[in-house]
Amino acid sequence: MKILWTDGSASPNPGPGGFAVIEIVDGVGKPVVLGSEKDSTNIRMEGLAMIGAISYAGEEGCEIHSDSEFWINVLTKWAMGWEANGWRKKTGAIKNLDIVQELYRLYCKYPVKLVWVKGHVGTEFNEMADEWANRARKGETL
Repeated sequence: MKILWTDGSASPNPGPGGFAVIEIVDGVGKPVVLGSEKDSTNIRMEGLAMIGAISYAGEEGCEIHSDSEFWINVLTKWAMGWEANGWRKKTGAIKNLDIVQELYRLYCKYPVKLVWVKGHVGTEFNEMADEWANRARKGETL
């Protein structure tokens, strides 16, 4: 199972966005997936980072470390009910439905363990994912 750290960034929010997936091998982190959107939000970028992580790991599966409590809750608490209700919440439309549906499909298809981490407190690989998300937002690619 791959060990992956994800993060997303938009600055300003909304504005240009970027995301990164960092793989940890033998205690060393390296970026393996980067992406960006010209007009985005932090939430969209965090979700696209998770899609990138699960897609990158595929059948091998992954353990995703993320500071996005929102997306972890989407996958573990809300998406099943939203799907059962025709992809609607009781309060109306689901924002970023394109990301929600693709991320949930991948989450159900492949082995994924989600680990929430507190963001921006100096955790090495969370900071690395944040740095690379910002670099992706500014146009850097692998």
